[in-house]
Amino acid sequence: MTLKEIAQEAGVSISTVSRVINNKGTNAASQEVRDRIWEIVRRTGYSPNTAARNLKTGQNSEHASPRSRSIACIFARTQEPMKDAFFSTLARGIEQEAFKHNYVVKYIITSLEINNPATFRLVSDNQVDGAAVLGRCDKQMLRFLKKYFNSVVYSGLNEIQANYDQIICDGRQAAVVAVSELQNLGHSKIAYIGETSNEIRFNGYCDAMNAKTLPVLRDYIVNTPMTSGGGYQGAKKLLNKSKDFTAVFCPNDITAIGVMKALQEHGLKIPSDVSIISIDDIDLVQYITPMLTTIHVPITEMGQVAAKILIDRIEGGHHLPMKVNMPFYLAARESTGPSRKKHVLSQV
Repeated sequence: MTLKEIAQEAGVSISTVSRVINNKGTNAASQEVRDRIWEIVRRTGYSPNTAARNLKTGQNSEHASPRSRSIACIFARTQEPMKDAFFSTLARGIEQEAFKHNYVVKYIITSLEINNPATFRLVSDNQVDGAAVLGRCDKQMLRFLKKYFNSVVYSGLNEIQANYDQIICDGRQAAVVAVSELQNLGHSKIAYIGETSNEIRFNGYCDAMNAKTLPVLRDYIVNTPMTSGGGYQGAKKLLNKSKDFTAVFCPNDITAIGVMKALQEHGLKIPSDVSIISIDDIDLVQYITPMLTTIHVPITEMGQVAAKILIDRIEGGHHLPMKVNMPFYLAARESTGPSRKKHVLSQV
């Protein structure tokens, strides 16, 4: 497979393919085109080093010599990873960095597939050099990893209790910063919409409320899937339970987008009636109205660092588990504002 062949299959120019696979940023092509190009790269096992050797020696790609080494991306939290903005961005960071080192992300495995015999055969019959695990693992996933992979790196917002390399952006502390921002704006009646079980961002919400001796009220908490649909339904449940909250903290942007839609349909204005803040800073949040205030997580960089650490382990560069903590910061935009002294929810 050559750049020209990838370009023909993707329906774009050779220069566009080159910009995308050499990580020239989001301006290289649209998200749809970037995804299409990387799918072809993953499927065909295209390698820049092999392509360069072939060009130098005059070989046809059909007769390429050494194989690219391969990595599996295992999505522990989502069944449709390419539709999840956070995890797909994380995976692209891994893919881009791995590609520079002559590694290809050739296998995508979701949590639903780890008990599928076909998955066992795939991993056993093919030379998979390592695995990048994206999202919090359960015990079943950890057993799968231990059985089939010698080299593993984990990346996410929740630290896991396992002896693997971990690339973490501290979700608990990010939640504390987010809720503290609402408190600094004068909010004390802050609701939470998202998952609560084993979720450190919920723990961070509780930490921030307790630090100000503010009650964590059951009526202010809605346990719901961290999806746009979960956020939408969660906001409707919240409105049925409570009328006096002035702000909502969501553990991720996608949930917040669903919450915003439900509140706006209810006739509420953001942020004049209700402030909303979340965590992630996916691209989409700058293109909604109002633009979402969120904690910026360096998602692409987390993926790139994860790939570097995994490749270093595969190649014998280190043997003891490593942990890298990535920084975050508040991206203050339009969805948060001062708390109103007289709240309007009870009038709506």
